Amino acid sequence: MTHPNNVVIIGAGPAGLTAGYLLSKENVPVTILEADPTYVGGIARTAKYKGYHFDIGGHRFFSKSKEVEDLWTELLPDDMLDRPRSSRIFYRDAFFSYPLKATEALFKLGIFESTHCMLSYFWAKIWPYSDPKNFEEWVTNQFGSRLFNIFFKTYTEKVWGMSCKEISADWAAQRIKGLSLWSAVWNSLFGSKSPEAGEDKSNVIKTLIDTFRYPRRGPGMMWDAAAAKIKAMGGEIEMGMKVVACHFDAEERLWTTTYVDQNGERHSVESRHVISSAPMRQLVNGITPKMPEPVIKAADSLKYRDFLTVVLILKDRNAFEDNWIYIHDPSVKVGRIQNFKSWSPEMVPDPTMTCYGLEYFCFEGDGLWTSTDAELIELGKRELAKIGLAAPEDVVDGTVVRQPKAYPVYDDDYAKHVNTIRSELDKNYPNLHLVGRNGMHKYNNQDHAMMTAMLCAKNIVAGENVYDLWQVNQDAEYHEAGKAGDQQQIATTGGRLVPARVQEPERVAAS
Repeated sequence: MTHPNNVVIIGAGPAGLTAGYLLSKENVPVTILEADPTYVGGIARTAKYKGYHFDIGGHRFFSKSKEVEDLWTELLPDDMLDRPRSSRIFYRDAFFSYPLKATEALFKLGIFESTHCMLSYFWAKIWPYSDPKNFEEWVTNQFGSRLFNIFFKTYTEKVWGMSCKEISADWAAQRIKGLSLWSAVWNSLFGSKSPEAGEDKSNVIKTLIDTFRYPRRGPGMMWDAAAAKIKAMGGEIEMGMKVVACHFDAEERLWTTTYVDQNGERHSVESRHVISSAPMRQLVNGITPKMPEPVIKAADSLKYRDFLTVVLILKDRNAFEDNWIYIHDPSVKVGRIQNFKSWSPEMVPDPTMTCYGLEYFCFEGDGLWTSTDAELIELGKRELAKIGLAAPEDVVDGTVVRQPKAYPVYDDDYAKHVNTIRSELDKNYPNLHLVGRNGMHKYNNQDHAMMTAMLCAKNIVAGENVYDLWQVNQDAEYHEAGKAGDQQQIATTGGRLVPARVQEPERVAAS
């Protein structure tokens, strides 16, 4: 007999594991299907090589949501470090602090270039783009065109493989919310301070925090702990299982999810609900009966950016202490360099050694992606030397990790395609729930992914969709607007979910 609320969860990343953990606490049976045969955590996993630990991209544990922060503490109470945040930009053979310290940046650029930057900034303030449509227009409004070209254009186009004029302004507003030349100048003069434990974080600009929490052996510790707790409560986590189809019986309102194991054998599981963190394009194409052609076309139009990490193990010469360095210089292909020892010394087993992760942004199947590991390691060694962070002879070993569909692309039409898909799902599939970065085609951080999963779990336990998961903003804050009396309105106070009728108006967080 099917449990009235049993759930299949596609993907064991932060969203899937958060949903699985919270549902298991409510005695709801869950089956989590993860394609990776070894690691849980998705893009927030910690990979291992010869005792070295490294992230697939860096993951700072800082959120404006108290619920998310509390859940991190609940899952991993004794293994979280407080770490200093440090990152810089490399451009034209010079290193610049990031977030930008305006006085330092202008000094290093020189009088002539600095004058141009300031004039460009004032021009943007006097004659801004009235309705910025793309990344270039949005950032130019905040910093001026000169600083945009120096500190944003090259790196952003490395990340996305497309012109800044083709990238939606949504992405800029989401990733560098609240940051402008003025806030950078203020931070240069007066500094920034991360809030103390228990302090309200609602007005903090995430880009300017100076400390964060971090598991002592990488973010994978968090998700390994979540997986262990789910299993201890009776939940199932099936590794190495690739979901290939989701069949919906509209009359019975039941899902049959089909997946393939590593030997190519097919299996299926029946459930009342499906929670998907799989790429939206993949999910829509796997649903049967087949969805309407306009929905299929919208899904096929969604794009993704892939990336790979060249992990180099080398003698520690104390070349830099940053968590990472953004490489804006166009003379090299690398986009960002992680220093895993700076995230936590326990990531590196030998104190005389260090471990860097050189991140290359690419498309699956292109020249970088199809290069051999040996070719990529040699490329990494050459570029590390060119930047001045290590001599090739200091590198003693290396490995490569490829990450497909790392970033959902925010092109001009992505929002229209997502809305087409959402409309169909909302109308005909009330027990299919989309969560997380790829599940919702939102370039979010893990706290946003977790909050969508937390609200999804609440909906399933309640037996109705009380919360609209699409109303979680980029800071993992939720606010549902509506006419008074029509529905319960929810907002956030310091990250806690409370009925809006007891919410102080000035504290309501806009989504």
